Amino acid sequence: MKRTVPFILMILTVLVLSAGMLSAGELKVIELYDGTVLTGEVLSLSTGVYTIRTESMGTVTVKDTSVRVIRAKGSGVSSPPADHAAQVQSLQKQMIADQEIMSMIQSLKDDPSFQKAMEDPAIMQAVTAGDIATLLANPKFLELMNNSTVKSIQQKVTK
Repeated sequence: MKRTVPFILMILTVLVLSAGMLSAGELKVIELYDGTVLTGEVLSLSTGVYTIRTESMGTVTVKDTSVRVIRAKGSGVSSPPADHAAQVQSLQKQMIADQEIMSMIQSLKDDPSFQKAMEDPAIMQAVTAGDIATLLANPKFLELMNNSTVKSIQQKVTK
């Protein structure tokens, strides 16, 4: 089953956001619902659990449902893990406005790895729901993050 370009655009938006959330080596401020604030490097997100390396407490694990906000250290801008509608709209507008990016998105319609992922009901449900935690735990979705066209789009969007 072939999907439309707008759906591919939605998947790419989630890919770009999820890659930005878990940039290795970058210090993040993680605010929990209980008021705890952690500063550290997000090492991974697997099966709903973040692994975070902090200076003060070493490596800790935190359930994704406990996380209220993750943001870059020193940034006043927060990016909630589940509700980032403004970020999504901004990224989509940026991608739509760039003809080169739209051409790359068009080419993904025929990419076998993208087609395979779009046939996976779990991926499609998580993308539609904006459930990044579930997507980052899905090996097929993680493969998409290594797709050369997706990486090129991510680089253009995050310049």
